[in-house]
Amino acid sequence: MFNRKLVFAAACLGMLVFGVVLTSLGALLPSLIERFGIGKANAGSLLTTMSVGILVGSLFFGPLADRYGYKGILLLSLALVLVGLEGIAFAPSLPWLRLSIVLVGLGGGVINGGTNAVVSDTSDEGRGAWLSLLGVFFGVGAVGVPFAMGFLLDVVSYPTLVAALGAVVAGPLLFTAALRFPQPKQAQGFPLRQGLRLTGDRMLLLLGLMLFLESGMEITVGGWTTTFYQEQMGMAGNRALFFLSLFWLGMMLARLLLGTVFSRVPGTVVLPGFIALAFLGSLAMIASPSLPLAATGTFLIGAGFAAAFPVVLGLVGDRYTALSGTAFSIVFVMALTGGSLLPYLTGVLGAEYGMRGSLLVVPACLVLQLALLVVVLRRSTAVPVTTLPAQGGA
Repeated sequence: MFNRKLVFAAACLGMLVFGVVLTSLGALLPSLIERFGIGKANAGSLLTTMSVGILVGSLFFGPLADRYGYKGILLLSLALVLVGLEGIAFAPSLPWLRLSIVLVGLGGGVINGGTNAVVSDTSDEGRGAWLSLLGVFFGVGAVGVPFAMGFLLDVVSYPTLVAALGAVVAGPLLFTAALRFPQPKQAQGFPLRQGLRLTGDRMLLLLGLMLFLESGMEITVGGWTTTFYQEQMGMAGNRALFFLSLFWLGMMLARLLLGTVFSRVPGTVVLPGFIALAFLGSLAMIASPSLPLAATGTFLIGAGFAAAFPVVLGLVGDRYTALSGTAFSIVFVMALTGGSLLPYLTGVLGAEYGMRGSLLVVPACLVLQLALLVVVLRRSTAVPVTTLPAQGGA
């Protein structure tokens, strides 16, 4: 037996840690560029390194969770994040920095997938609403990091701040260790054939492609916004961090709203409006010559991005209940592939065309995402994949 409320609380703490993971590198990027003397392309490769770590964690968490349950993998992932953050704080060289970033990304990938999957599994109905509320805690971590660093980097060194972030992770780790979690769905043995079959499911691949674009855009904006405000708006590094926090604040507040909206309106009805909101916000931020309009655009991008993950993951959880961990793993791997490629592409384009030109990848991806949603809605009458044969395993 397990307590759903306590498991949800542990998932929320884990998602808060993932918010720290995903935003800490973007917030630190100017400081890392200065300390290690690297250019935009190499800085973009650090974001890609983080994304690759998250991708690998996303690849393995699903089958492991279906076979062995959630508790062990979440404890291990929290420990990896703790060690990795301390490594980033005190890395003596660029190779050590990259290794630490890989550890943080690996743990973050498991946390991201595992917390979303366990909330989906323990939500009998209204998955989209619960997943949206879970995403609020991602926003708390994501907003807190750049906001705190913007205030504190003038008086405290970035190694000290990152080391403190690592110490904070010990709290969620101990809380998770004290709880009982749901039993494994495939304790008798993982049904390898059925799991592999999911990789060719067209609907799952379409949903994964939507998250490919979404994750790529989120990591791109989260990773390059500080640099955009420094180069295009003439902001000092610490002040630019406040504008990065507007992006995550917009996402967090919108997800608070979505927790109520999804209980009344289907997520697929709401999502097109949020895509349009992000599109308008991206154009305002990229094209605006004035700081207030650019800041408004940054906030609107975050708000517009808020709906995609809860809506798409809710569809995945509803359709693939028997192997939900594996299904989540597949779409998260696709998502983080986008998170690996688009930030790097943005860095390369930024070196050639400047940040205004390179960030045009965001509105372009939003148009593609809307087109994919139309295709998904046309196929949505397909029979849900909710059962699998009990026999067989690996």
